[in-house]
Amino acid sequence: MAKANPRSTGKKTPAKAAKRPRKTTKVVASPVKKSRSTDIPTQTVMPAKPSAVAARRVEPLLMEIAWEVCNQVGGIYTVLRSKVPSMVSRWGSRYCLVGPYNPNTAEVEFEPAPLVGAVGQAVKRLQDMGYVAHYGRWLVSGRPHVVLLDTSSVGGVVNEVKHRIWADHGIPSSNQQDVNDAVAFGEMCRALLTMLSQKESQRRQLVAHFHEWQAGLAIPMLRKENWPGSLVFTTHATLIGRYLATSNSSFYDHLPFLNGDLEAKNFNVQSQHMIEKAAAHGSHVFTTVSDVTAAECTHLLGRTPDMLLPNGLNIRRFTATHEFQTLHETYKQRLHEFTIGHFFPSYSFDLDNTLYMFTSGRYEYLNKGMDVTIEALARLNHRLKETASPVTVVFFIITKAPFKSINVKALQTRAMLNEFRTVADAIKQDVGDRLFRSVASGVIPDLNSLMDDYWRLRLRRAIHAWKSKSPPSIVTHDLIDDASDPVLNQLRNCQLFNLESDPVKVVFHPDFVQATSPLFGMEYDQFVRGCHLGVFPSYYEPWGYTPLESIALGVPAVTSDLSGFGSYLKQLMPDHASKGIYVVPRRHSDFNHSAEELTDRLFRFASLSRRDRVVLRNSVESFSDHFDWHNLGRRYHETHDMALDRVIG
Repeated sequence: MAKANPRSTGKKTPAKAAKRPRKTTKVVASPVKKSRSTDIPTQTVMPAKPSAVAARRVEPLLMEIAWEVCNQVGGIYTVLRSKVPSMVSRWGSRYCLVGPYNPNTAEVEFEPAPLVGAVGQAVKRLQDMGYVAHYGRWLVSGRPHVVLLDTSSVGGVVNEVKHRIWADHGIPSSNQQDVNDAVAFGEMCRALLTMLSQKESQRRQLVAHFHEWQAGLAIPMLRKENWPGSLVFTTHATLIGRYLATSNSSFYDHLPFLNGDLEAKNFNVQSQHMIEKAAAHGSHVFTTVSDVTAAECTHLLGRTPDMLLPNGLNIRRFTATHEFQTLHETYKQRLHEFTIGHFFPSYSFDLDNTLYMFTSGRYEYLNKGMDVTIEALARLNHRLKETASPVTVVFFIITKAPFKSINVKALQTRAMLNEFRTVADAIKQDVGDRLFRSVASGVIPDLNSLMDDYWRLRLRRAIHAWKSKSPPSIVTHDLIDDASDPVLNQLRNCQLFNLESDPVKVVFHPDFVQATSPLFGMEYDQFVRGCHLGVFPSYYEPWGYTPLESIALGVPAVTSDLSGFGSYLKQLMPDHASKGIYVVPRRHSDFNHSAEELTDRLFRFASLSRRDRVVLRNSVESFSDHFDWHNLGRRYHETHDMALDRVIG
């Protein structure tokens, strides 16, 4: 079946026109010539002059579009998924998300629904054209309507769309897979919204909110066709900004002098960058997540965002009002088990004076501040030695790196720990029964005589197999490229080898923490609850969900002033340190100064009493409610109102 290419013959609208409000338009279908790829009538666009009151009389419809709808790739999935209850509370059934069809995730997260209502009928028309599209519910809290578009069904039309966006918008072509996906997804979104407007635009306003460049291509195409709705674009991190921050340690100092178009050419991402730039300039309202990324947008994309949309969480999902201290203790005991299995074959230390700290996130060694973190750990190790502190710090580095398998020794010690547990439980039962019978007879026995020689021999064999003369490994897995791994190399350079004399122990776990892991056997949020401090001194972090998740779970955290979250925190609460949320200065600060500041924070935290740490957990847990979507979701509502007003006005 021929693929559809529903386009308007309306006059081209320059991209910068997005900055100016424009009149509402009314769409009237007219006869057209058919072509190989056109099955929908071309639209003749006639200006309409309804009053703002009349235009808003019927409640508007919101379509939120992103590559990570029902398709987990990165942090935007968390943004969208956690935000759903807040959006549904305002928009109800007038809210629908649009994402790509991924059969693996759809099988778990998607439930089909009948093709009813305005959106369902638009999906039916897509299907009639030969496109593959699915309509139903996203199985997350709030159960919103969702449309999933199968980009593989676009087929040969992709090249035609590439030619069109070059001719109309100057977006160069590329055969990179992510560009092909963005072109196919953008074309299907454009077709869906075009058909939706043909039925709905005369009775209600439409708002289409796009996230990131992968979904943004539909914006310039819809503007050229004078689509009658409101267009919003959110960039969570500029594409060029991420590339430059990774390769340029002075990125923020040089930012005002950088040319985004030229840098995109240097990194061979011109198509991606120009799609992002066209979406930013073509939207009626342009937004980003923090003032950190707003500066990037101004200098690299050439448009300053109209609104900042800080990322929140569904904090109530993490709430354990009177139990979070108990949960901390429960999961800390699970971490104790890991520590015993990993360290105690070589030597032991006082678990009651042990603090668990961690960092986690994508394996972006410089962007995530892993370099500063490891340097600070080396300095903390030296400082704790100098002060003869009784505290031991076990620091976990949790990220995803290529590995062959879990280290055999780590598995063996874990198996031996289970053997100790089995033997101890058996001895406890056997000795307990004998002790009971003896004292019931009025005799206090020699406790050593209560254990059978069998169990005594089994314990001796287990202890002999358990003991190791080598220090505990600093990594739990066998990495594919151990010799060039940046984390391992810096740990070696800093001589963090987990020696018995080192008060700071390091565990590099290059995989996700999950319940099926034989080393931890718990979910990530349970792991976090068991820790004492999260450390995330990022150099490039448009927002930063990891410290936010940490405080939502009642665990104090360290962030940086170059993360969107840290920058927002400094403006929101100048006394954030007293609440258990520390912001390390990295803006206009060199590596050495940032590492020393982080060392001071870690040392002061390690010097706190148990009572002080309990107070901090109480404080940070109570403050986390500010970041619930029911508070921060208002920024989205204001953005959508602004977009509606700019079109109606």
